[in-house]
Amino acid sequence: MTTTPALHAQSVTLSYEARQVAEDLTVEIPHGRITAIIGPNACGKSTLLRALSRLLAPRAGQVLLHGEDVRKLAPKDLARKLGLLPQSSVAPFGITVAELVGRGRFPHQRMLQQWSADDEDAVRRAMRATGVTDLAERAVEELSGGQRQRVWIAMLLAQDTPVMLLDEPTTYLDIAHQLDVLELCRQLNRDEGRTMVLVLHDLNQAARYADHLVVLKDGVLAAAGRPSDVLTEDLLGDVFGLTAKVLLDPVFGMPMVIPIASMTQPG
Repeated sequence: MTTTPALHAQSVTLSYEARQVAEDLTVEIPHGRITAIIGPNACGKSTLLRALSRLLAPRAGQVLLHGEDVRKLAPKDLARKLGLLPQSSVAPFGITVAELVGRGRFPHQRMLQQWSADDEDAVRRAMRATGVTDLAERAVEELSGGQRQRVWIAMLLAQDTPVMLLDEPTTYLDIAHQLDVLELCRQLNRDEGRTMVLVLHDLNQAARYADHLVVLKDGVLAAAGRPSDVLTEDLLGDVFGLTAKVLLDPVFGMPMVIPIASMTQPG
């Protein structure tokens, strides 16, 4: 496996107009692994993901995709290499599930051949993998929140990129569908070698499914590495303000966080 990071944010300063989110932040995303970005609310997780995907231009520093500055890539070229599922997306009114998933194929289409058998096959596989095949002719706005989330994930799968960024992909999903999505990410990583980057809130899901954790606090990299090395009781206190025990999960052998109390509540 290559040692070159799939994505590398080098000394980036990230901000929205006058509000600075991170300064001189350096983060490496390992190639061919599942990385979970975790941290408390408003610590910069989604902002980092936007910068990695070129949706947000750093005020300083640069983002490299397989060693190449993302700002120098043509839009279609970037979209064939990297896909992003944002935290919230709005579908055009009246669009069907099949049509929305099909939009993931746009980066692969050529001017003289707008739709191909490869496109059809990619859409079919993506819908089957996310369990939305039976919804193909339904209008997206008619679906439940969980169904819509799976449709958006299907669109990302249809894009068929080697690097996939998912911002809180388990939002709106019940626990069974949360596990379905995370198992699908694991399958894409293990079977197809895709690099997966997930923003997650559930620490135990992050420990179970990620090979690599990136922990942010107030726009600063607090820790990075294997879940067993990163998820310590001291870190949970320092970063999350949480009194907790970290035990060994008896089923999966990964660290398991047992919350006890919040340090931020008045005593």
